[in-house]
Order: sequence, then structure tokens, then C-alpha cells
Amino acid sequence: MSSPTSSNRQTFRERDDSFLKQLGHKAIHALDSFYGGFSTVGDKPVHAPSTFPWTRRLEDNWTVMRDELDEILQHREALPSFHDIAEDASTISQDDDWKTFFLYGYGEKAEENCARCPRTTELIEQVPGMTTAFFSILSPGKHIPPHRGPYKGVLRYHLGLKVPDPAEQCRIRVDDEIVHWEEGDSLVFDDTYNHEVWNDTDGERAILFLDVKRPMRQPAAALNDLLLGLLRYTPVVQDARENQKQWSKKLDQAEANAPA
Repeated sequence: MSSPTSSNRQTFRERDDSFLKQLGHKAIHALDSFYGGFSTVGDKPVHAPSTFPWTRRLEDNWTVMRDELDEILQHREALPSFHDIAEDASTISQDDDWKTFFLYGYGEKAEENCARCPRTTELIEQVPGMTTAFFSILSPGKHIPPHRGPYKGVLRYHLGLKVPDPAEQCRIRVDDEIVHWEEGDSLVFDDTYNHEVWNDTDGERAILFLDVKRPMRQPAAALNDLLLGLLRYTPVVQDARENQKQWSKKLDQAEANAPA
């Protein structure tokens, strides 16, 4: 049993961590207008995928990635929910209806998972400025409430891999724009705009989810490279890396126990 003194220390430590996180978030968001002003693709909620030539190669190979995803989904119960990896995500989702399968996180490669999806890994590693990549799987009826991303130095990319009917009921609102996923189609948006997600269908929705460096002029591009490099060493990212390793072991066990 912990003493009152040790409990107090823990409380102070948690308060310090909370304060530092809030301070860090404010500092990061202070860069929004700076990055937006130096962005070579503009500063808007949703971007045309054709602006980014690399999206075509992913679209041309979406069925390859869908096939590898289907193999992974045979062990769906052994996959982590998003908040199991990124603990901060518990503010927007606390159930098991948002599953993930991470390949990269802030430049950190999940070697075991990438080995399970070699073709997907080969494709995403050719995307210029890719920092984060995973499969994002939403259960029927899942709603992700309004929220905004922490960092304008990246743009978010989605590629539809499994989109149930009616597709219009499987949708995302970014600022004032509402769009829906289609299998084999790309979506590029700025997640620092307030956004919200619904899967109001009876089927499972799955996408390839990437964060890529925002194209910017100097000196913003150099600052972005520096900060993204430093983010890899923050406690939040390192904790997520360790969480991913533990869940990878669970998937190993599920695969070993599966009927031949």
C-alpha cells in the first residue's frame, strides 16, 4: 500500500505531466498560421487528391492492400483499439469499435506488422514524407465525436479499402465539408480543422490511414522536419511504440492458436 507521501508525489507528477502536455499543445498550435502561410498546397480543410501524384499509385494497388488487410482481420479480436496504442485517443473513443493495425508511427517502423503486410509496406514507403501509416477499422454504428488534430505540419490521407453500403452513410465532416469514402478512392484533408466521423451502416469500414509531411516553402519545411524528428522521442510516441509491441505479441499468439 502506498503512503500518503507517495500518493501526493504521484498526484503532483500527473499534474505536471498534464500541464506540460497542455503547454506543448498550445506551442504546437501556435505554428498553425505560420505553416498555413508557407504551405505550397494552400490552407484548406479538404484537398484534391490529384494535387499529390503519389495517390494514384496507392489507388491502383488498393486491392493488394485489401487482400493483406483481410488476412489481418481474421484475428480482429487480437487487434488493438486506437486508444490502446495512442492513449490520448481515449478522449474521443473508449470502446473496442475503432480497431487499428499500425505499420508506422511518427517515423517509427512496426517491424513485425510490416512483415505481415509486405506489399502494403512497399507501397507506403514510396510515399514522399510519410510519417504514420496504419489500417483504421470502424465497427458498424461507430461515431467519432468532433475533434481536431494536434499538428498542422502533416496532412492526413485516407484510402477506402472496405466501405459498406450505403457509402453515403459512412462519412466524415471536415470543417463544413462532408465527404464519404469509396473503395479505391483517396481523401486528403487537414486534420487540424474540426472533424467528425460516422459509420451509420451495418458493415465494417476499413481504410489505409497515412500522415504525410505538408509541402511547405522554407524555412517552414526545415522547422517541420526538425519538429517531426523530435516528436519521435517524446514520451507519448515512445509509449505508443511500446504499446504496439505488446499488441503485436498478442497477435502472434492469436495466429499460433488459430486452427490449421
